[in-house]
Amino acid sequence: MAQPSRSAPRVSIVIVTWNALPLLQRCLPSVAATDYPDLEIILADNASKDGTATWVAEQFPAIKIVRHPENWAFCRGNNEAIRHTTGEFILLLNNDVAVTPGWLTPLVEAMQAHPDVAAVQPKLLQYDDRRRFEYAGASGGFLDAFGYPFTRGRLFFTMEEDAGQYDDARDVFWATGAALLLRRKTLDTVGLLDERFFMHMEEIDLCWRLWRSGWRVRVEPRSEVYHIGGASLPQGDARKAYYNFRNSLLMLYKNLPPRHWRQVFAARLALDGAAAARALAAGRPGEAAAIARAYRDAHHLSKHYADQRPSENEAPVLPPYRGSVVVDYFLRGRKRFSELPAARFRPPEPSSAARGRR
Repeated sequence: MAQPSRSAPRVSIVIVTWNALPLLQRCLPSVAATDYPDLEIILADNASKDGTATWVAEQFPAIKIVRHPENWAFCRGNNEAIRHTTGEFILLLNNDVAVTPGWLTPLVEAMQAHPDVAAVQPKLLQYDDRRRFEYAGASGGFLDAFGYPFTRGRLFFTMEEDAGQYDDARDVFWATGAALLLRRKTLDTVGLLDERFFMHMEEIDLCWRLWRSGWRVRVEPRSEVYHIGGASLPQGDARKAYYNFRNSLLMLYKNLPPRHWRQVFAARLALDGAAAARALAAGRPGEAAAIARAYRDAHHLSKHYADQRPSENEAPVLPPYRGSVVVDYFLRGRKRFSELPAARFRPPEPSSAARGRR
């Protein structure tokens, strides 16, 4: 790690890990070699039993190790580790992400150039095929009118080849938690990751709360990183479906005004019911059952968010794509972000009332 500089704001990188020593051995050396003047790296070990802490302490003594007493997964694992950080900026980084030496500087420069930006992500490419976008974040994320996430470079199961088509730095609705630079002071007002989510969708919820609080979210493709992906829960895992569907419903309930929530929920019942039927037809009964459990548990958890919801009198911050990406992808055959109708997008806009109070 480079020596501190007075001119560069300190960045604290937080990496949560659990029994993933082979991934760390592949990716952590590149993170430790980051060329940035004032950097601290904190490894948050979720009670690993594979020798992770010992290996990191021996190989990278400058990295601070925070040992959690049990597996607190992504949300609580990051939240507890953030309390040990000292940086003006905090960067959440997955343990299966490799970086280039200069990857961090463009992200910090984006924050410095835009004082009203609270979160920024790099471009994510696949670790094993660095010509192709990666599932978790690609070149910045959006939500459709019904709360389904997608990115510039990935719609559902289609990952585009990176030909520079999404290399423009711009506002996005959400930035991936796989590599997410955050302005520390904003977390004091909007809060940390929602620990009830446990894992999945937590960064989208955080970004939505930032927009509602008057901040903006961006992607800076001058910085690119390489994500292995699927390290926590692989595609097709019923638990992944459970957390994705449950947390999506909770996120919508939390962030939409009640009138909008009622309209969206009616559509989600139909769309998610079709997803469950599709899983059954494909011979995946576990996935269909997971969707049903997601609805049940989201209903039980919703009572915790009654005081966090926007009022009907508050100007809503709504998802920027006013169409259905599900219909576009599965029925209309639109497989690329660039094929979605531009007229259905409206630029993400932070809450004007909150911006005045920021």
